[in-house]
Amino acid sequence: MSKELVTVDLLVDGGQASPGGAMGPALGPLGVNIGNVVSEINKQTSAYKGMKVPVKVTVDKKTREFELEIGIPPASALVLKAANLQKASGEPNTNIIGNITFPQLIEAALAKWPDLTAGSVKTACKEILGTMVCMGVTCENKDPRVVQKEIDRGKYADLLNAAEEQ
Repeated sequence: MSKELVTVDLLVDGGQASPGGAMGPALGPLGVNIGNVVSEINKQTSAYKGMKVPVKVTVDKKTREFELEIGIPPASALVLKAANLQKASGEPNTNIIGNITFPQLIEAALAKWPDLTAGSVKTACKEILGTMVCMGVTCENKDPRVVQKEIDRGKYADLLNAAEEQ
């Protein structure tokens, strides 16, 4: 990477970034137009509204041009959005606070796929279910561990195969 390029890592609210917080002090000294950066971040993260999104801003100090690399929200944020929740349960083993459907699970797994080590939609779903255990969120009104076993037994094969073909 050239000495003229500086990368700043940010965690922003999807579609609602603002020049305040860490962004202003991090980007201001680089001479980039922060308003343009915020506008572009909001445009590119609008699909993740209500979630924290990792963003890398690379600025060329000489030309003051910037490039964005938009990350994928954490699996927990995707589950919270699907379940329409603000935060996970503080007592996930005793206090179940939400539920998602199997199609919502597949959607979260597909969204997170690039960041997962999973080699298939089936495995990606099982990883997301593992996260759900610690959140107090069920799938199809069942403990996520039960759904993992059902996946292994082939219960959701049709849905998983259809998702694999997408």
